Amino acid sequence: MNDKIEKCSFCGTDQSVNTPLIAGLDGYICEACVRLANQVVTSWGRKRDLASLHGPLPKPAELKKRLDDFVIGQDLAKEILSVSVYNHYKRLRSESADSPVCMGHDDVELGKSNILLLGPSGCGKTLLASTLARIVGVPFAIADATTLTQAGYVGEDVESILSRLLDVAEGNVGRAEWGIVYIDEIDKLARSSESAMAVRDVSGEGVQQALLKLVEGTTVKVPTKGKRRDGGEDVSMDTGNILFIAGGAFAGLEEMVTKRIKPSTMGIGFTAAVHAEEDQTDLDSFLKEVQADDLRRFGLIPEFIGRFPVLATLEELDEEALVTILTEPRNALIKQYQKLFAFDDIELEFTHEAIAAIARKAIEHGTGARGLRGVMENLLRKTMFETPSVDGVKHCLVDEQAVEGMGDIKLLSDKPASAKEKKGSRAAAGA
Repeated sequence: MNDKIEKCSFCGTDQSVNTPLIAGLDGYICEACVRLANQVVTSWGRKRDLASLHGPLPKPAELKKRLDDFVIGQDLAKEILSVSVYNHYKRLRSESADSPVCMGHDDVELGKSNILLLGPSGCGKTLLASTLARIVGVPFAIADATTLTQAGYVGEDVESILSRLLDVAEGNVGRAEWGIVYIDEIDKLARSSESAMAVRDVSGEGVQQALLKLVEGTTVKVPTKGKRRDGGEDVSMDTGNILFIAGGAFAGLEEMVTKRIKPSTMGIGFTAAVHAEEDQTDLDSFLKEVQADDLRRFGLIPEFIGRFPVLATLEELDEEALVTILTEPRNALIKQYQKLFAFDDIELEFTHEAIAAIARKAIEHGTGARGLRGVMENLLRKTMFETPSVDGVKHCLVDEQAVEGMGDIKLLSDKPASAKEKKGSRAAAGA
């Protein structure tokens, strides 16, 4: 009978009833060492995932420069987002044990700073967040706050946000835990407790409270496929390294800021002060002065505001910015429609006056850059319907009269000569 007491080959712990050992070919291992080895291997996998990001992490100036290729204007918001994203992923890279940043600073733990974007509809909030995620090379998911409800009510729970992120990461929990989540329409969660009717606010303040631990950092059980009642398995996700970006229009918030900065002076009679209406430029400047107290009065609870310490304000887009959006970015809208027409061997041309008229029409709709595509679709719909069936059309010219509805888009068999070409031909004929 062999009375030899076996020992763990890693930590040297003796085998006992309370400490069983797993036998291998040439050694033994205890449960504690198995758990430690699992943590080490998981850490290796996370480091490989982080190292697989698109090369070295771009500096804030490089991030902003690359954002300029896709998003027009909003320089202040770009700077804020670039610094926040750079610091966030610099923090993740510092988690490696051999990082020089950690040496001598082992007692310092870096926290994350979520971002709150404020700006009118169509100013580029979602585009900024998605472009940043694409530049850094991490999974990105968009969630609509209006569909979220308190647990137990019809609708989506806050855990569904992580399910989308996990789907984008193709089930890789390690990559999903370093992703970016953009929660849109966050201003619609403003609590309605001041309303005249006493109703349960299942999609307002309750959702804010449910999001508190999620955005701050906690371990959440997330179904890997479908809903739990459909037999989906649950996996644990740590949200401590997920960067949450919340955005909303916050209509009416600028009025609250205006009252705080410029208190109203009550008066009556001929001696009362007369105040002119604030123009849009003044309202945009007031929105840059937003503080936590203004958001609290708007309807966000203080605990939720504290989880988003970085505030970035986006400005209303004017005609000049919309003209630039139409023409300059890599995926400019006019370039997209020119490519569509090029599939039928037709060249699409817009005059400068026509582009400015399209921008003015989008401003009239009040939907910002999103309104540009609607204006373009209405403008080109008839032409896109007819030209594929018409022989001999090689050039389409859109002028201001066509945009304003006072004329039609000119369909030509050849590209008309420009003013410079006409001048050169007259000079040649005179010689």
